Amino acid sequence: MSVSPIDVQESELRLFPGLDDEVAATLRALKACAAEDRPRLVDTTMLYAPRSGGVKRYLLSKKAWLADNRPDAAHSLVVPGAGYKASGDGVVRLQAPKLPFGDGYRWPGSVRRWGAWVSSLNPALIEAGDPYTPGQGALEAGQRVGCPVVGFCHSDPASLAALHFGEWAKKPVEKRWAKLFSQFDRVVSPSRFIARRLEEAGVGGIVVRPLGVEVDTFHPDRRDRDWLLKKLGLGADARLLCFAGRPAKEKNVGVLIDAVQRLGAPYHLVLVGAGAGMPPEDRVISLPYEKDPRAVARIIASCDAFVHANDKEPFGLIVLEAMACGRAVVGVNAGGVAETVDDSVGQLAASADPVDYAAAIEALFARDVEALGAAARVKAVEQFAWNRVFEDLTMLYGELTGKAAFVTPRERLPLN
Repeated sequence: MSVSPIDVQESELRLFPGLDDEVAATLRALKACAAEDRPRLVDTTMLYAPRSGGVKRYLLSKKAWLADNRPDAAHSLVVPGAGYKASGDGVVRLQAPKLPFGDGYRWPGSVRRWGAWVSSLNPALIEAGDPYTPGQGALEAGQRVGCPVVGFCHSDPASLAALHFGEWAKKPVEKRWAKLFSQFDRVVSPSRFIARRLEEAGVGGIVVRPLGVEVDTFHPDRRDRDWLLKKLGLGADARLLCFAGRPAKEKNVGVLIDAVQRLGAPYHLVLVGAGAGMPPEDRVISLPYEKDPRAVARIIASCDAFVHANDKEPFGLIVLEAMACGRAVVGVNAGGVAETVDDSVGQLAASADPVDYAAAIEALFARDVEALGAAARVKAVEQFAWNRVFEDLTMLYGELTGKAAFVTPRERLPLN
């Protein structure tokens, strides 16, 4: 598929053209990128914030992998920000207001302007990471440029609407979700669970491509249990359960807390980021959000097991990261986590009920936790290393665009 040159004017991007030097400078930078001969993949999403989780890690990991393994393909990432800026690392930030109580997330207002910004990069392929303004803008840009648009379904907004507002909100959100995703040339789902939800909503053209993990960053060698016990002021007999993530309702952190309180000694729950704003709880230790993934890996690896109680998790990248750290996982037998965790690497609770979850934790520790953790590491490396994930994904990009740059690996120099 050929891509026609697109000339985006500053007047399309601002209500009052010419009044913002940032807009003009950013547009010039994007047009310079568009002038390159390399076919360009543009990723765009609003699920990208200072404290955001799996989507941001996926995008940054993909950016690094493409630079190293597909140098003949260019890559840009278009996300909301406090102002307009095109960084040298290929991340383009477009001004958007913060969501109230949104933990740093921003919501762009104009679909048309967002689409114009994405068009200005003259993409050969666009991947939308959400069904909101950037996702809708991606579709407009694809029509304008004449390139395929992929929708990566990282979440189930209908289920989230039901959780936060009640069941009445589920159907209208699901209908709009399905209408949007039905317009993409291909829909990528990170799990069979989300693929089934899409199919139930009437969406076709779905391919399942799980996310992956940075196996060098998340590594058992980062384990330092004595350091963590000293940091937490606990004795060697403590059993440390860890969860890392956002303090979001769907994470079911309350289930983890109730389960640990039911179990009592010697169990302790270590919450990394997820305990922000919560009142003190017995046997629960809240640690601040960690920006550095190596710091997160050190904490996870130093605990005895990882716990995750979201029964509607689309995928659960943090679970893979815990497995790569050599930790066994207690999950719930539902959602995307149940596709990654089985009895060879952990334990699945029958439901997200605190009683069932506490029973699953006890069942895990009745087994050889360290052997399960070692098996988890092997599974993460063999099935979910980013290299394997991105090789599969770029084959899809090549199929949709017909561009060899997306499937041709970097030439390796022969070893002496």
